[in-house]
Formats: sequence, C-alpha cells, structure tokens
Amino acid sequence: MAPVSVRSIRKAYGSHPVIHGVDLEIADGEFVVLVGPSGCGKSTLLRMIAGLEDITSGAIAIDGRVVNDAAPRDRDIAMVFQNYALYPHMNVAQNMGFSLKLKKADPAAITTRVNRAADILSLRPLLERYPRELSGGQRQRVAMGRAIVRDPKVFLFDEPLSNLDAKLRVGMRAEMKSLHQRLKTTTVYVTHDQIEAMTLADKIVVMHDGVVQQIGAPMELYDRPANTFVASFIGSPSMNLIEGVYTAGDGEAFIKADDGTGLPIAGRLNVPAGERVIYGIRPEDLVAGTNGLPAEVLVFEPTGAEAHVIARIATSNVVVVLRDRRAYQPGETIYVQPDLSRVHLFSKSSGKRIG
Repeated sequence: MAPVSVRSIRKAYGSHPVIHGVDLEIADGEFVVLVGPSGCGKSTLLRMIAGLEDITSGAIAIDGRVVNDAAPRDRDIAMVFQNYALYPHMNVAQNMGFSLKLKKADPAAITTRVNRAADILSLRPLLERYPRELSGGQRQRVAMGRAIVRDPKVFLFDEPLSNLDAKLRVGMRAEMKSLHQRLKTTTVYVTHDQIEAMTLADKIVVMHDGVVQQIGAPMELYDRPANTFVASFIGSPSMNLIEGVYTAGDGEAFIKADDGTGLPIAGRLNVPAGERVIYGIRPEDLVAGTNGLPAEVLVFEPTGAEAHVIARIATSNVVVVLRDRRAYQPGETIYVQPDLSRVHLFSKSSGKRIG
C-alpha cells in the first residue's frame, strides 16, 4: 500500500494539450475514482500514473518516490484493463501466476499466492479452465486475480466493467467494493459511469476537457456540486437546470424564469438583483401535490419502484421522480413543489455554485 501524489501534471500531444495541470493527492489505502465523459483525459491520467504515457510536465510520486522516469514494471503497480488481456493458451492458474513466473519466483510461492487470490475471488473451482470456457464476469475476476497475486502498492483499473451486462456490473461492483475493504490497497479506478463512481469511491475526481472540476466524497459532490457540469454529470437522472434572473423585492426573493414563472428559493442571494442565474433541483426533490409549480407532462416512464415524469416547467424540460402508482398522461398538468433546502443556484456566466 502507498499514497500517490499527482503534482501539476500536464500532457500534450505535439501542440495539442489534453491534461491541464492536474493536482491530486491519494491517501494510502484510498479508493479514488476518476470520472468524466469520453475524451476528458481520465484514462490518459491513469496511463501516466502507470508509466504507459510520457508526462509533458509535472511529477507523479508513488509511496514518496517520484516515478516520472521509472518503467511501468518498476513502479510496483498492477493494472486491470477493459479487455481483460488474458492469454488464451493458459489456464486460469497460469494466467494469474504468469507475472510471478517471469520474475522467476519460487513455484511453491506462486501456487500459494494464486490459491490465495483464487479464494478471495471465488475462482478456486475454475483454476484449470481456459479463458474461452469462462463467462465475462469470470474473466474479469481472473484479470483482477492476476493483479492481486503481484501484491502491488497500487491497483489501477481502466473501465474494467464496461464490457459486462448491466446485472453483472452490479454484482462486480459489490465484489470490487468488498475486495478493497479486505485488501486495503490504494486504488485508482477510471470510469465514465457516475453510478460506478458513486458506489465504489472513497473520493471522486470529476474531469472535463482535461481539467479537474471537483474532488470530494461521493455525497459531497452530489449534495454540493461546485458547478453546473458536476451538477449535471453526478446523479441519475441528472439535476434539473432552469435559467432565470435573480429577483429581490420587498421581503421576497425568487428566480424569475424566462417566461415569467417564479421559482422559489429559501432566502436572499449574495448577488445583485437582475443577475442571470441557473436554478438547480434534483428530480427526487420535486414533490408532486395539489399546489406549486405547474408542469405539463411530456413523457411518463414507469421504472418499477418509481416513475420518471418528463415535464415542462417554465421553458425547460425537467424530470420528476415519483413513487406513487398513478400513470400520468402526456398533456396533463401536475403541480410540483421544490424542497427549498435542496435548491442549488449557479452563476450563468461562470457556471460556478452560488453560496
């Protein structure tokens, strides 16, 4: 186990910069998830930590040692890829122990460590099988087992669950969480799936266009997003965002949407009246009732335990999460009341959160 320090890291391909000065401290034993849309730079940053990409400027330290010029094999890391990268002519035990065999480790020690990893991952009955005889989830566990037997200081995962079906991903997330709780190995995990990020991470790093947008615990990012990008990226369904103007009168303050609809807030803001702002409210924080904001139903989506109603408030389409069993029809008007303690406000010009 070891801390990882990323200091002012920049990466450019020729004259095209893709990582713009990332600073990140990962504590010993911490599970950190890099999340963001495709092309945001998260996999590039992971590959620089692994030594698979050169660093344009800045420094990366693992366990206090700067590793900028160290080869991947000398960084004491283990990486698990999206495509498993198993050797088809080797059985599970041989795949898991191959890196130790290359290091000319004692065969008895290899067997012991392979068996230990197999027990952790419930792979003992599969040790004699070949990759072609395994399911996708079993192959992913073998790839994880190959990393575990090396007993590295840091695990690096590059979208390891993206090839699995939805049900299997849920099961593998639970297995990975349990695995980290047992091994306590420092882990850096890349995904574009914010649900994976929320469920797995001790700390999430949200990236966009090579820039870190916010770093924090999952619920910290969910409850207090730093800007509109984080607000819209973290959460499923994503936060509803409605543009308007901050309006403050005699003892009353609200956000006036572009069609004149008044959106309620809990108190006055520390911005000038007339300032353009973005009003944010999560779908589950809109409560349907007999009064409140009128919303025209556009689409009704039953999901089982709850229903998602896509409706129009003011000039914006919003999502409302409802837990009753009633079916709403397109064109119907419902009334929703926002929980004022959970309203989020952002500057229209900068996109940053207004305190």
